[in-house]
Amino acid sequence: MVTTMNIFVCIKQVPDTETKIKLNADSSGIDMAGIKWIMSPYDEFAVEEALRLREKNPGSTVTVVSAGPVRVVDTLRTALAMGADNAIHVDSPEGADNFRSARALAAALKKEPKVDLVFTGKEAIDDGAAQVSQLVAEFMGIPYVTVVLNAEYAAGSVKCKREVEGGAFEIVTTTLPALIAAQKGMNEPRYASLPNIMKAKKKEVKVLKESDLGVGDGDQKIRYKNYQLPPPKQAGKKISGEPAAQARELARLLHEEAKVI
Repeated sequence: MVTTMNIFVCIKQVPDTETKIKLNADSSGIDMAGIKWIMSPYDEFAVEEALRLREKNPGSTVTVVSAGPVRVVDTLRTALAMGADNAIHVDSPEGADNFRSARALAAALKKEPKVDLVFTGKEAIDDGAAQVSQLVAEFMGIPYVTVVLNAEYAAGSVKCKREVEGGAFEIVTTTLPALIAAQKGMNEPRYASLPNIMKAKKKEVKVLKESDLGVGDGDQKIRYKNYQLPPPKQAGKKISGEPAAQARELARLLHEEAKVI
């Protein structure tokens, strides 16, 4: 397939999995101080797939879009450094839920003159909700395929191999425009080169306010409270002695303390 396409990728900024999470004062969320922010890893597969599709279709463009506070611009610049052409920041509040974020992202995409294909990750690693991609597609009125491992593109359509439960796969063909949510294994995301990182710092990032998109507090469906951290892990026990005695003691502990037998 050789055709000019307007390709979009919705990405999310999330805490690095190695960041130590603390709760804020009223336990309504996490303490944002000191967190290292990254692009959600599944979104990296989405960006890479968009870039590869552009390379196969000269003249096409890749635009990355992200909703959130001003800090998400750093993640947009990461995608620009990977090779994206344009970036759009939808200025949304810190606590925006999936419904509100999807409404804002879809409204931003609808403002574009032409959308041929939208990529997302299958889910974000912070909440693992896997809702935004489907909601964006629904708000845009376009078909979508999620958990996609492979895609074959043709004029006006795309054929997707998607993962389903039990280790099985589905083959789904849909017309364009459409939304594809990428699964790990779809490709190997590229690293940003130093020259591209420097160029990305100078690229303009278009900013849209929620008010520009007809989105506001009325679109917030969920509010969180009483967050709790997982209980600290108990120290392990080491059983000493002869093998037979160890086995008896292990059985006793599993029965009396762990209560699993």
